[in-house]
Amino acid sequence: MLSILRSLVQEVNSARDLQEALEIIVSRVQKAMGTEVCSVYLLDPASNRYILMATEGLYKDSVGQVSLAYSEGLVGLVGSREEPINLEDAPSHPRYRYFPETGEERFRSFLGVPIIHHRRVLGVLVVQQRESSRCFDEGEEAFLVTVSAQLAGVIAHSEATGAISGLSLTGEEARDVSFSGVPGAPGVAIGTGVVVYPAADLDVVPEKPTEDIDQELELFRSAVSAVREDIERVANRLASQLRPEEQALFDVYLRMLGDEALPGEVANRIREGVWAQGALKQVVQQYVRHFEMMDDLYLQERAVDIRDLGRRLLSHLQEGEQKHLEYPERTVLVSEELTPAMLGEVPKGQLVGLVSVKGSSNSHVAILARAMGVPTVMGLVDIPVNQLDSRELVVDGFEGQIFASPSADLRAFFQAICDEEDELVRGLEALRDKPCETTDGHRVSLLVNTGLMTDVVRSLSHGAEGIGLYRTEVPFMIKDRFPSEQEQREYYREQLEAFAPNPVTMRTLDIGGDKALTYFPIQEENPFLGWRGIRVTLDHPEIFLVQVRAMLKASEGLNNLQIMLPMISNISEVEESLHLIYRVYHEVREEGYDIHMPKVGVMVEIPAAVYQIRELAERVDFLSVGSNDLTQYLLAVDRNNPRVAQLYHSYHPAVLQALVRVAQDAHSVGKPVGICGELAGDPGGALLLMAMGYDSLSMNAASLPKVKSVIRSVGREWAIQLLEDVLLLDSPHVIKSCVDLALRNAGFGRYLRPARTSSAALAEQAVS
Repeated sequence: MLSILRSLVQEVNSARDLQEALEIIVSRVQKAMGTEVCSVYLLDPASNRYILMATEGLYKDSVGQVSLAYSEGLVGLVGSREEPINLEDAPSHPRYRYFPETGEERFRSFLGVPIIHHRRVLGVLVVQQRESSRCFDEGEEAFLVTVSAQLAGVIAHSEATGAISGLSLTGEEARDVSFSGVPGAPGVAIGTGVVVYPAADLDVVPEKPTEDIDQELELFRSAVSAVREDIERVANRLASQLRPEEQALFDVYLRMLGDEALPGEVANRIREGVWAQGALKQVVQQYVRHFEMMDDLYLQERAVDIRDLGRRLLSHLQEGEQKHLEYPERTVLVSEELTPAMLGEVPKGQLVGLVSVKGSSNSHVAILARAMGVPTVMGLVDIPVNQLDSRELVVDGFEGQIFASPSADLRAFFQAICDEEDELVRGLEALRDKPCETTDGHRVSLLVNTGLMTDVVRSLSHGAEGIGLYRTEVPFMIKDRFPSEQEQREYYREQLEAFAPNPVTMRTLDIGGDKALTYFPIQEENPFLGWRGIRVTLDHPEIFLVQVRAMLKASEGLNNLQIMLPMISNISEVEESLHLIYRVYHEVREEGYDIHMPKVGVMVEIPAAVYQIRELAERVDFLSVGSNDLTQYLLAVDRNNPRVAQLYHSYHPAVLQALVRVAQDAHSVGKPVGICGELAGDPGGALLLMAMGYDSLSMNAASLPKVKSVIRSVGREWAIQLLEDVLLLDSPHVIKSCVDLALRNAGFGRYLRPARTSSAALAEQAVS
């Protein structure tokens, strides 16, 4: 479906005018879904009526002639409700409206989805089928919603305009050479670099004709079959480490190898007289150019998958096997562009770290690395990949740094971190079932941040008391379309059941910024200050409503669901969201589901929200600070940008002052307040937050035992005094040092992590 959608968007974008674009839409959607009818009705702003603008299957003469009032008929119902309507027998519905000039009396099954752009209903996309026995399934409904959401911006634009418009290593003796990138998966690893090069180089393939087309076709089919077997073998090797939805990332590769995808286009080029290797080069480079021109980081990363497949196919065509790689016992895999298939080539138990020059925290590799618990650094700049082979490497997935050929002192420093991590996990197991309570009786709830089911397993083993942040965008990111209501419901049910009766706080879809969907790209010059979080889902209520409905149905019989709204910047967003949630709640109850109204909270992650805590708290049940984004916005620093990431500091005085204010204002109106983010998982930060009065701290599962151990070993009065002391300081680095010193004096030096600083400073710290 993703390839169909991409092709559709390309065609629509190249259309000469709106009418041609609409005709392309109805034609391609009808074919893709195998329906008898596909039609587009657009809402005319002047008359406030829906007009049939294009159809495939109804009488063509009715185009431009048929119109409906704003709330008339099933089309009007879809538009006014702003969500899909799926009927097996449309004529029996009380809102059905018959137009003889269309010839639609022959069609009984009806599926309509709204076309919405920036909260404005532009029209309705409809598919119909003659047989009353056919009911469009959830996958088809989800696909049509995806098409509608994807094309809404194009249609809106065409309506308005009338046309669719470095560093390098310094020799064998070099030590402690560091490179900064972006954290891909947390953790620290020490191992030997193994550089993986492309299996073959498409760029050097010459252009030449073939005299034996049948032979070239047979060679290419054999290559496709061999590569498909390779991918399946890799997927099977990783099967024990990944859940089905995570392993499904390999299905992306297999779908690309389907006859209707890349192989089909290559075969067509061969039939035109181009030899197999040349045809493969032409098609792959065409795909890659298209994705790289999209100016969207996540979509650019799909070019990585295409290139990887192209190289593997070329390798088999050339009948030259990739040189046999020796994988050390502790392998750090390094590549210009790591791909999921590369991970599976490393023997089980030997992969300890990943380094990729290209890519981001949203790439398929990063998703798999987090699921597998492998420390990863992505997006390194100017790194001499070929010089890292066989070198000892330190991968710091917490800070997004790698160190090549570390000195004995630096290696010992990071090895101590690795050893302490292992020792702490073993030594703190006894705390799993004990409460997180200070020596003077102050209780704090320790929750976890999750996204994949593998997070849940670790969380339960570490004694988490619930989920403070479930990232619902993860199920959306591993799909090639919006997941259906039933698919979402299954994901959510797993999380709710695993932690019942403890609370599970689910954040509504938070895309935009550094989180993108392949099938719903958001292209902006400044995405962090643009269309993201609640702004997207309120502009697309059809997405929000389906997600909330799935959450509520998943909570039946458990009633431990809490819903959290991201990126809130004003009261109206909360009120509009609550209106939609209450609406869905009553609809689900009317459907017969025995559910309780969940608690609803807001995330405080925009500075504007810091100054509206009392007003926000009056409307919701709880508040939760997203400390990562709040820090980023307060300091105007993109924490994923290596050039300014050193300015990002959770201990900045402005950040601490804002956190104090949030806790005080929330409690002044009697509402609980929690926090999720890196600061909550830092032992020193957790102490300060506990002293501020935060009721719950949510963090990654690996941080939970250490935080619990520290809090259980101190009194709250001691922590309050530490907080008062650091609030008098004006430098984040001095504050961090002060907190670290207090922890060391209290006997918790083994819990401290290195601050983002120079390798020389780290080495000096290791010696001291």
